[in-house]
Amino acid sequence: MTFDTFRSYCLAKPHTTENMPFDQETLVFKVAGKMFALANTLRLPLSVNLKCQPELALELRERYHAVTPGYHQNKRHWNTVVMDGTIPAREIREMIDHSYNLVVAGLPKKIREEFFPQ
Repeated sequence: MTFDTFRSYCLAKPHTTENMPFDQETLVFKVAGKMFALANTLRLPLSVNLKCQPELALELRERYHAVTPGYHQNKRHWNTVVMDGTIPAREIREMIDHSYNLVVAGLPKKIREEFFPQ
């Protein structure tokens, strides 16, 4: 997955914004003001951090050598994913979806209802 494809996929998620709050190379994607993905814009191959349930995080690390504990993140809840071609794009999209959905589920009920009315 390329940087442009990754970025487009993240930005297609409802209520997603992007900014660079940390430095000029780390692009952060947020839903309702909460981070769900980070991407290093300079590193090749592309390297991204995605939130993950702890059990699934361990499983993905065992399954793919390109998935490691989250760089500069809580290693229990974040994975770093190197887009080196060894992980199918479908699986990466599922990881992005999982991260986004975890953050949305963790939003306070009032904010969730405001951003995602049923």
